[in-house]
Amino acid sequence: MDSNAFQLHLATVPALDDILREGARRALQAAIEREVEEYVERNSRHLDEHGRHLVVRNGHHPARKIQSGNGPIEVRQPRVNDKRVDEQGNRFHFTSQILPPYLRKTKAIEELVPWLYLKGISTSDFPEALACLGHDGSGLSPTTVVRMKEIWQGEYENFSRRSLEGKRYVYLWADGIYFNIRLTDDRPCVLVLMGALEDGTKELIAMIDGERESAQSWLELLIDVKSRGLADAPMLATGDGALGFWKALRQVYPSTRHQRCWVHKTANVLNKLPRGQQASARNILHEIWMSATKEDAIKAMGKFEATYQAKYPKAAECLLKDKDELLAFYDFPAEHWQHLRTSNPIESTFSTVRLRTSKTKGAGSRTACLAMAFKLVESAQNHWRKLNGSTLLPAVVAGVIFKDGTKLAA
Repeated sequence: MDSNAFQLHLATVPALDDILREGARRALQAAIEREVEEYVERNSRHLDEHGRHLVVRNGHHPARKIQSGNGPIEVRQPRVNDKRVDEQGNRFHFTSQILPPYLRKTKAIEELVPWLYLKGISTSDFPEALACLGHDGSGLSPTTVVRMKEIWQGEYENFSRRSLEGKRYVYLWADGIYFNIRLTDDRPCVLVLMGALEDGTKELIAMIDGERESAQSWLELLIDVKSRGLADAPMLATGDGALGFWKALRQVYPSTRHQRCWVHKTANVLNKLPRGQQASARNILHEIWMSATKEDAIKAMGKFEATYQAKYPKAAECLLKDKDELLAFYDFPAEHWQHLRTSNPIESTFSTVRLRTSKTKGAGSRTACLAMAFKLVESAQNHWRKLNGSTLLPAVVAGVIFKDGTKLAA
């Protein structure tokens, strides 16, 4: 072959980077296609009054470029038409956990490895998995992955022992999150405590392996954070009514007000009603916690009681027994209500972690599960936004009185 022919041959042979990039593109495209197929199949039982599926495929979004370790990869995200609505009447929206709308480059190795580990990828499969996502995984041996996990477990232990001196959390959110574990039959409950500082910044305060959300486990957690310097009682705490958290909170921070999560309460109340009654009941419940004043909310509660007490007393009792705790948010700034009415700050953060463990047995041990979940939350924390109306938080700490969300004149 002469030199001209050889140069022509080289020009027509795909570069190695192009081959790797095309392989990564195909792997990523196949993964997001499968993700959508599973989502549609998982929700295939949801039908409208005419028997038509509420969740269906609807073509593709325009192509988008993702920056990977081998250069840009162009993929087309499948479009999903989801006509379902939640308890508040809001439409459901499919969000890819593999390719979120905001993602424009593949995850860093530090974030990707715990994500894959919780997904159920074994240490020996990491190089291949990372290569498919556009990373050079050749130097990431099983030994290296094990060492990384040990480092992250050490970081979690340091986080759990850190000093909280000088911290002042105005609001708390508490919840118990369950995970699947490969090497045990039980499902550990991770107790999660988040808080909002005086400048409106949200932080993860503590995350421990609990005993099924028991009061004793929560008591140990709260005593621990108090002993590490969290001396000032938060003004309000939000959580599910079923938690042992409330009993423990009364012992450690007796002055902290209690706010029941409206998402949990709505689900609990609706579970005590026949399916045919749930839509109308949901509307009344939505009317309660979206009322502009506490007085209007109490009237809406009375409407619910009058409608369901006679025929469905358990549903009415479930709502009314926590009346004061459900309406505590009215005594705080209206700008903060959307943050205080639910435990969504925790739920939204951990929903992606739970989705990643739903298809497999998840992490291999309870210790590894905690460390990996901690690393994912640590990464997510960098993107948490401040509370609305954060300039009002010092007034809340100072004991300024608010009525129906408005500060009363001195």
